[in-house]
Order: sequence, then structure tokens, then C-alpha cells
Amino acid sequence: MSVKRLEGKVAVITGSGRKAGLGEAIAKKLASEGCKIVLSDIGRARDAATVAEHVGEVPEMEQIAADIRALGAAVTIWPCDVRVPAEVEALADHACKTFGALDIWVNNAGIGYIMKPLLDVSEADWDAVLDVNLKGCFLGLQAAARRMIEAGKGGRIVNIASQAAKSGFPHAQAYTASKHGLVGLARSAAVELGPHGITVNNVCPNHVTTGLGAWQNEYFSKVVGAANVEAYLKAMADRIPLRRPGLPEDTANAVAWLCSEEARYITAESMNVSGGEEPH
Repeated sequence: MSVKRLEGKVAVITGSGRKAGLGEAIAKKLASEGCKIVLSDIGRARDAATVAEHVGEVPEMEQIAADIRALGAAVTIWPCDVRVPAEVEALADHACKTFGALDIWVNNAGIGYIMKPLLDVSEADWDAVLDVNLKGCFLGLQAAARRMIEAGKGGRIVNIASQAAKSGFPHAQAYTASKHGLVGLARSAAVELGPHGITVNNVCPNHVTTGLGAWQNEYFSKVVGAANVEAYLKAMADRIPLRRPGLPEDTANAVAWLCSEEARYITAESMNVSGGEEPH
């Protein structure tokens, strides 16, 4: 019988309301390791930056929750717009009230679908991406840390950054800036939270063909002038030492390890999960 490394822990995963997304994979992996899961996503389209095509709505969140319950894990859902401090605080409160604790917080919610040439990026585009990808992580980190400090048992905070936290990409100025920002956020927060036994780390995957990833494949295959998506993906695989793009479970496995006791002395790091494509 396999040992569940996170038995009894309570984990919140933002941006976990889309089928075949990184958030779903992370939630299922943590559930398999014994966690009680709080699934969270924005729940519905709210403005021009959060259209239904790209966000996790409540019915989809409920489907994922049902899948996790079928694995034998406890799970609840809670819609949350990570741009709104009161909603993030309510999400943290929901975890504590429902399961009696908050041990793990994964900042996974992000916007990766506002991509434009540099000179076409509007102030609204910039603000939308930074509000979710960077401010949203900051608010989640704050909310989690408050409750972890009060409980006095330590904790794990993991931000899902990107290869774009280390390298620049065309048509992704706001996205790249937001992910680079997470490197500084984790380094600074880790210094302050370390004395409380709370670790703060980033996971930096390269391209993963989730639902969002499929949209990116279509978009960037045109940007680089590839004959088709298949040719674009082949060129991508050819430049990765392990000869394939990332899979959702690659990122999920890294998160689970960072949340385990095996990683108790790891903090302030931005861990590449890129098959060797991102070496620094």
C-alpha cells in the first residue's frame, strides 16, 4: 500500500475549475496524496478579461469535484475572483471553516490568453494580466500566510509561474513581466515567512497543452509562421532535451513534492519543470 505523503492536509488550488487544466491535475495529485481539496475558480465570466471561453465556471468545477470524490477524497468548491481581496479572504475562510485547517495554498489562477504584439498592448490588457497573475498571487499568499501563522503549524505556498518567469517571449510582455514578478515575490515572502515554518516556492513549467495551451498552439503557430499546429509542436519538441512538451502531471508532481516533508528545507526557489528547455 502506497504511503500518502500529505494525509489529512487541506489544500486550496486557485484556477482549478477547468477540465484538462493544470489546476485540475494539481488538485487530483494532491487528493491522491491524501489532501482535502478546495477547488476554486472565478465561477463565471465577469468582464472583458474573463470571458467564458477561458475561465472555470461553476458547472465545470462541479464536474471536477465529482471526479475527485470518486477517488475517495474530500472536496469542496468555492468561486473566487483572485483580483478581489475580500473574495480571496472568503476563500481562505471557507477552507478553514469546512475542513478546520489550511495547510497548502497553490496560486494557479492566471491569464495566458491576452497575447498581442508589443505596440498593440493596451493599458487595459496590461492591467488585466498583472491583476490576475501577480496581484492575485500576492493576495492569495497573504490570505494563506495569515491563517498559517495563526494556526502555528507552518505551511506550503506554491505559485504556478512559467518558463516565462525566466525567459522572454514575443507577444507576451505582460505575461512575462507577471511571471518574472513571481520570482521576486517568492524570494521576498520566503524570507519573512520562513521563521513561521512556511515555505514559498514557484513551479515554472514550459508549454503544456491544456485547454489554454491548445489556444496558445493555434496563436503562436501563426505568429512564428509554422505550416500548421503539428509543425509548431514538432519544432517545440525538437528543441527540448527530453523531446516533448510538458504534461499537466509533470507540474502536479512538482507541486506535490514541494508540499511534502521531503521538501521542508526548500523555499524561495523557482523550480523549472521544462524537460531541460529552461536551464536557469
